[in-house]
Amino acid sequence: MIRLLRYLLNLLTDNQATRRELAWQQAGASYGRYPVAPSPEAPSPDAAGPADGDGWPGRPSPVWPDPDDPRDPRPPRRRRVPRWAKWTAVIAAGLIFRKAIASVALVALAAALHVVGVNVHLPSIKFAWPWQASTIVAGTTTTNTDLGPWVLQKIEGISKPALGRVNFSFLFTHKVSKSIGIWPCWYASTFYAVGYASATVSLNPGPAWWAPASGHYRLQVLSRPADGKPGHVAVTMTLPLPQLPQSVHDVTIDNMPSKPISTQHSWTYPGFGCGVLLRPQFAESVLYAEAQQLAFYKSTHVGQITRPLISAAETEAEQTIRDNFVQPTVNAFGYMLDEFTISWAKTP
Repeated sequence: MIRLLRYLLNLLTDNQATRRELAWQQAGASYGRYPVAPSPEAPSPDAAGPADGDGWPGRPSPVWPDPDDPRDPRPPRRRRVPRWAKWTAVIAAGLIFRKAIASVALVALAAALHVVGVNVHLPSIKFAWPWQASTIVAGTTTTNTDLGPWVLQKIEGISKPALGRVNFSFLFTHKVSKSIGIWPCWYASTFYAVGYASATVSLNPGPAWWAPASGHYRLQVLSRPADGKPGHVAVTMTLPLPQLPQSVHDVTIDNMPSKPISTQHSWTYPGFGCGVLLRPQFAESVLYAEAQQLAFYKSTHVGQITRPLISAAETEAEQTIRDNFVQPTVNAFGYMLDEFTISWAKTP
């Protein structure tokens, strides 16, 4: 440790002595290029100092330049790059690589937000170098592109059906009657329940459904991209009718109260015999199953429920196909979706 401190101290003193020596030489040079040598008659200031040839401790001996040497002993100045040139280069690089920089910055920001647990929807920018030319240029590469198969390929990649979900409320009465000997024993209660049902639309019925001869898919190019302006297309599709719930398990029940709205029972209830015999048949699982059966029937036979189910499923299917598959694809090729129509086939 002591040696290290001594080494650092020597470096510090050497640097200070070197700077003083350079300043002394430059000051002497300003009066006549080289410092004037002392007169022989003048008393030597080093008479009481160290002997000739010995330098001051920690100070290098001055080196007198040769007057006949045409070279300048002063160190050359370093040429610095102007600050405006540096900033100009940085701004130019940022503009050239702006897409790559923005993509990396968004990825880093999304990762940082994910770490801290913040869920924010950030825009998506695809990474690309400036020398990678865009494949979507209005009026050039997209002019002769057969757009129909590209859009159909996206539609054939849909794997999940569209769901039209509605909720409806209803009342139901659960009644149990059983005689104990000569005693008539019955009990009835009315309950309020809320049911949830969904109608489904198959967004991709299969390759045979989209065969050209079926006429279930048609894309018409109204105009091609030209002169920097987008083209225009119209898409017409036919899908199978929405399917209502297929089984009782497609319907769920919520808000099953623990107490009935109204009750009726025989004069023997709540006697000991009827209470023990009938009360266990009003368990929550029994009530849920009965309400589910009734809700399934209503969601497949009652028009006040089936019509909203079918309408919700059709709306969901149209929005899903248009917004997630058709419109992004035609926009990527330089087109705008002017018309989008879905009709419904009666048979799958």
